[in-house]
Amino acid sequence: MNAYRKRFDAQTAFPFECVYRDTKSAQNELPDHVHDWYELVYLYSGQGTFFIDQTLYRAAAGDIFLIPGNTIHRSFPDPDDPKTATALFFSASLVHGQPLGDSFSYLLCFERAKRRKSYKLSASAREKRQLAELIDRIHEEETKKLPGCRQAVLLLLQQILLLLGRAVPPSGEEAPAPSALPGWMTGILAYIDEHPGEPLGLSELAARASVTPAHFSRAFKKLTGMNVTEYVATKRILRAKELLIASDEAVSQIAERCGFESLPHFHRTFKKLTGMTPAHYKKSE
Repeated sequence: MNAYRKRFDAQTAFPFECVYRDTKSAQNELPDHVHDWYELVYLYSGQGTFFIDQTLYRAAAGDIFLIPGNTIHRSFPDPDDPKTATALFFSASLVHGQPLGDSFSYLLCFERAKRRKSYKLSASAREKRQLAELIDRIHEEETKKLPGCRQAVLLLLQQILLLLGRAVPPSGEEAPAPSALPGWMTGILAYIDEHPGEPLGLSELAARASVTPAHFSRAFKKLTGMNVTEYVATKRILRAKELLIASDEAVSQIAERCGFESLPHFHRTFKKLTGMTPAHYKKSE
């Protein structure tokens, strides 16, 4: 499972990365990946699709995607019109500042996107121009490397997150962007997300979807970019990570709740995906 995980250095003094105006073809696009850092994607040109969490989105110039940490996602460029985009990656620790007496968080836009399970942001033309200008200034700072460039990049990132935090409407005020997935696949992805401890093999999921296992396997791979086993294992580990931080349950109980047949299997899978043991992960958070 290491092949589709994008790695970042958790110990870096400046947990930020900008991939500026990169054109992705189907040949050089990252495989499905999941990472702890937050990701913001802005498209300048081209088209394609994004699979994020449980939804497949159409992607075109001017689109903004907000991808919280620990969210399965994959980009599918159009082979005839590949996307050119900037991606900003950063750790939540970078933007956790001192509370200033109000409820604002720099992660507000991501938190609302996650609650609504809607990761494509509708923004005005003015907001998109502002975003593109701020991204250009980040690239300029990283290129020139003048004294204080990291501080400047952080301030620009905070401006971006403030801009987008104001652009994302409160829950219930905007309908989520429609998914390009068929209804039966949307239902299956929701079931996997809500029932990690249940049997989630190919045969069980195909029966639930009322299709043959062969058809289910082909459609699942085409629409999400992942095979069923990879996707289910990743979802289970992401749920386990949440429980390790949010509860005092024993590791063995969490492993069982997340559908792992044995504790050794859980440990092996967890370490393959995260690079650390469950106990180490719990201590590091």
